[in-house]
Amino acid sequence: MKTLLFLFFLASANAFASRADNTVVLDETAVKNLRIETAVVEETAFEETIFAIGRIEVYPGRRAVLSSRIAGRVADVFIKPDHPIKKGDIALTVESRQPGNPPPRIELTAPISGLISESHVAPGQPVEPSDVLAEILDLDEVYAIAQVPEHLAGKLKPGQLARISVPAVPDEVFTAKIEHLGAVADRESGTIEAAFCVANPKLTLRPGMRAEFSIVVEQRENVFSIPRSALQGDVVSRYVYIKDFELANAFVKSPVITGRVNDQRVEILGGLFPADEVVTQGAYSLAFAGRGTLSLKEALDAAHGHEHAEDGSELKGTEKATDPASAAKTSNPFWMIVSGILFLALLAVSFRKQKSTRDA
Repeated sequence: MKTLLFLFFLASANAFASRADNTVVLDETAVKNLRIETAVVEETAFEETIFAIGRIEVYPGRRAVLSSRIAGRVADVFIKPDHPIKKGDIALTVESRQPGNPPPRIELTAPISGLISESHVAPGQPVEPSDVLAEILDLDEVYAIAQVPEHLAGKLKPGQLARISVPAVPDEVFTAKIEHLGAVADRESGTIEAAFCVANPKLTLRPGMRAEFSIVVEQRENVFSIPRSALQGDVVSRYVYIKDFELANAFVKSPVITGRVNDQRVEILGGLFPADEVVTQGAYSLAFAGRGTLSLKEALDAAHGHEHAEDGSELKGTEKATDPASAAKTSNPFWMIVSGILFLALLAVSFRKQKSTRDA
């Protein structure tokens, strides 16, 4: 009995101290300045993903070159590097070396529509049939090639979806399915190729660009998860900020136990409940906000219409938080523990007296 009472007083003291230490209370201006946004903790379909890096490449069959069927010299040039050209448009004219007045000419037309990626000609330049005069790339579709660590290759199969992020195009995420897997692994890098055909109608993706891949290999239903942006801390100590259920513009730091992580969400194994609201934007700033722009006492006083101790606990009797001695005793866990011990001592003395009386 004595142990239970002691633990009760100790837990009560720790609870009040913990709430005061881990609650950030802001005013409306601070909330707007930090751009605080929240999301509700809920059960969702959770995706298991594999992360890989790679590059954007030209899709097979969408590259063409210009060359002359005859030997001669370049008479006219109608193309410019990095400029578009349509299939059938005249790109160059070549004057033949065969005698004539004027010498015969041929027109070289674009075999496909696309962008001129390379041009190696100038008017008057001699050409041979073996020369590559220009290169055209059709970039309406591109290849995104992921280099996946070979020990994960067994989880891959054609048709799996991936979200592809390209640092050069930060505001857009591209989705595509695995078109094929490499027949041979790269011995030096220890990776295997996974290729995706990606639609590129805006031509924002260019060959050579770096790409990051989150390949979905499995999906589990009814998993508690939160947006990845809500998770704070390091691998040893993970925590989130939860919107206080009682106080407006108050956020409580709460430790969490995490499971799997993908590029968008984090599985939560413990520390949160359904309908909790976690801070998804502004959480990092809250970690440096101290206890906020308002104290917990001020917020509770306003919400409840009466005064509280500095740690948020209720004042008893006629105590006033403005009395430094009373506030210190009420808000200090030490005094709460001492009070509990004294209470237990009184119970023990009373019990012994009653026992002595019965024995007599």
